[in-house]
Amino acid sequence: MAELLVEMTGISKSFPGVHALDDCRFELHPGEVHALVGENGAGKSTLMKVLSGIYKRDAGTIKVRGAEVEILSPRAAQDLGIAIIHQELNLMGHLTVAQNIFIGREPRRGGFLDDKALNRKAAELFEELHLNLDPTARVSRLAVAQQQMVEIAKALSFNSDVLIMDEPTAALTETEIDELFRITRHLRERGHGIVHISHRLEELKRITDRVTVMRDGRYIDTVITADASIGQIISMMVGRTVFEATPELPEKVDPNIVLEVSGLNLGRQVRDISFQLHRGEILGVAGLVGAGRTEVMRAIFAADKPESGTVAINGVPTTIRSPSDAVRHGIAYLSEDRKRYGLALGMDVEVNTVLACLGRFANRFGWVRTGATRKRALEQVKALAIKTPGISQRVKNLSGGNQQKVVIAKWLTADTDILIFDEPTRGIDVGAKSEIYRLLNDLAKQGKSIIMISSELPEILRMSHRILVMCEGRITGELTSAEATQEKIMTLATQRESVAAA
Repeated sequence: MAELLVEMTGISKSFPGVHALDDCRFELHPGEVHALVGENGAGKSTLMKVLSGIYKRDAGTIKVRGAEVEILSPRAAQDLGIAIIHQELNLMGHLTVAQNIFIGREPRRGGFLDDKALNRKAAELFEELHLNLDPTARVSRLAVAQQQMVEIAKALSFNSDVLIMDEPTAALTETEIDELFRITRHLRERGHGIVHISHRLEELKRITDRVTVMRDGRYIDTVITADASIGQIISMMVGRTVFEATPELPEKVDPNIVLEVSGLNLGRQVRDISFQLHRGEILGVAGLVGAGRTEVMRAIFAADKPESGTVAINGVPTTIRSPSDAVRHGIAYLSEDRKRYGLALGMDVEVNTVLACLGRFANRFGWVRTGATRKRALEQVKALAIKTPGISQRVKNLSGGNQQKVVIAKWLTADTDILIFDEPTRGIDVGAKSEIYRLLNDLAKQGKSIIMISSELPEILRMSHRILVMCEGRITGELTSAEATQEKIMTLATQRESVAAA
């Protein structure tokens, strides 16, 4: 067996009030793609931040190519050939691809920047990596997948042997994921060691050689991917049985239509959209990235103003001019970007829970009745099983799954009956997904009506009573849960013209 690229043993790390890592270990071979998995808060990112010099370990040893090292800064990690690509890409949109890759290391000629040499160096790097990128393209004009390739090229321009990828496929389409995995395999063949952190467990069999599982800041086990089932990996991750059941479908659909959308149009992304939503129904909306799913829901919620179309709520034609109008009519929209649009991250759980209807908790003089807000927040924390030290905890300190629950608590507090969930489990680990699924089922049983956009077909199939499929701004088909398959959904998702339900 070749000498290890990285060997971490006995790694511990504490923050005020939190023991983040306890006696953890991790190994990486040359020419290996090694997955690091675990629920949110398991310690995956913390362990890799120790390896990449962002955090200093409290105990333990790190060896790189057999030599014990101290990694006290990201620059020190870089000098050792260790690079990390974060989920939130860190590029400068106003600069070109080549400028981003060699920022601070630009070739000069006569004291001036040599753009020709800069672009030539970038082109040579792309050729070596088999990347199809234009060195002179402005980064802001690139797709997310292309920006990620720029980050990879930048990391490898430092002669990095170890590449840490944190949730690299979270924002990519299937086609883009295929391209990323092609690059990953190419790097593996060249002897690079790659750490692949992901919540998408179905990816493990496609790209990884080994899987290391963490739970509650501790090392659990390392297994050969080919020898382990996804069920075994999930069991190690969560230490409990994960909820897998589909919704309990009613014998017949509730005839009450709570939302009817007719002839909705907004540019090329929303084209003649019409559909109905029944009481107690989970209506899945599937389609490829760019199909217009989010744009339709934003138009219904009046976050974007539609050009034409009508909306009826409980059979009554309704004009919705703003998101506050939508909320007054009982519609909630839970954005896929909960941190940007769904939460006040610097505020606590209590404030976020009542934020959408703060006026209801004010007295006639306009003062907020804190006793009432505390009571409601505590009720929601208990009802939704939100894991938090208390309602005074800032939301930014909660895990992704619990942040999502706080968003749900906000809209339940506002007494909304129509809940639009846009990618409800994006960036959430398998255990938290299980809890969100259970919660959606419970809400539907209570008579709440749910529209769920998801890019994960297994999630759409598992959770939906009916499924609408979109392509290029149009609904191209409708499937019942009984007839829906991944193949049928993908066929409709790549079909420009609408067809009758199968």
